[in-house]
Amino acid sequence: MYQVKLFNKISKAGTGLLTPEKYTCADDFEDYDAILVRSAKLHDLDFPKSLKCIARAGAGVNNIPLDKCTENGIVVFNTPGANANAVKELVICALLLSSRDIVGGANWAKTLAGNGDAIGTMAEKGKSNFAGCEIAGKTLGVIGLGAIGIKVANAALALGMEVIGYDPYLSVDAALKLQRGVRYTTEINDLFTESDYVTVHVPLMDATRGIVGADAVAMMKDGVRILNFARDGLCDQKAIIDGLESGKIAAYCCDFASEEMLAQPHALCLPHLGASTAESEDNCAVMAAQEIMDYLENGTIRNSVNFPNLKVPREAKTRICIMHRNMPNLIAELSSTLAQHGINIENMGSRPRGEIAYTIMDTNSELTEEIKAALKAVNGVIKFRIIL
Repeated sequence: MYQVKLFNKISKAGTGLLTPEKYTCADDFEDYDAILVRSAKLHDLDFPKSLKCIARAGAGVNNIPLDKCTENGIVVFNTPGANANAVKELVICALLLSSRDIVGGANWAKTLAGNGDAIGTMAEKGKSNFAGCEIAGKTLGVIGLGAIGIKVANAALALGMEVIGYDPYLSVDAALKLQRGVRYTTEINDLFTESDYVTVHVPLMDATRGIVGADAVAMMKDGVRILNFARDGLCDQKAIIDGLESGKIAAYCCDFASEEMLAQPHALCLPHLGASTAESEDNCAVMAAQEIMDYLENGTIRNSVNFPNLKVPREAKTRICIMHRNMPNLIAELSSTLAQHGINIENMGSRPRGEIAYTIMDTNSELTEEIKAALKAVNGVIKFRIIL
């Protein structure tokens, strides 16, 4: 029986997949095999030795101590693409909100209450204060062509926009999903200089922090509109505020509120609504639950952010899953250790990821405590477990 600790309210669409014959889900376990989490911060948590994996029902993993997990052989999963459509729809909404002062107009219209039959005339006289522009024919620059960026690019193209996409790590699979009309560039400065709108869809890390900063804003067209529905910190707040106050930036829409940004009349800050749809929460929960089940029951890793993805067809009754350093001859030493104890390997697979690697070995032989101790003693082994 596997125990899964819930650190947030997780959609029943996901937890319902964890059958009671094999899994128990609760929020008060002290020892547990897996964690299902959304936004709860885990950095100060003392993980039990029994913990094998953490699944984040969402894309970002800033709330999870990745280095600590890797050193302890704990696999961390996220759910890329599960909330992509929800975020895409909000970005398209923000394109329109940044182009036409819809929010300002709606708020002003409410002030007309109490004027009875005169409301129509008053509205006609005041509507020019909220005039804007159309997005058709304008150029949208999309920074980051992952699951969300691709959907945004394709949707904007369908709305009649010109689209420039930038992603130095564009995969073949991602490229095949892009509509032919999207122009791909390897020079981010070209995107900055040519775009009427800029939207950011990359993870927050040292290399991307402040990717839209003062130098980038200076290159942009006067009156540019900038959207950030990925992560706070990707757009340098001071650069954005300076651009808004000078008029260089006509509007800024983001999913992250701050005291300084809320004071800006041409900034629209939403309360982190990107993935806040029932469909998105269900999709993320289902993917996270499936990742946990596949890893605990089969050793399969997919969508991990700290260990290599690996799936090996199961061809024997016993499976050995080994987290280890990516070191020369280590796999040979593992195989030799098993051979010395008369263990035959029926099937195996191994994948590296930087300094870390993951190996699966299948056998029909019985693994004694002596054999397990010998495997554990191999230099470079971080953690291993047996799946029967």
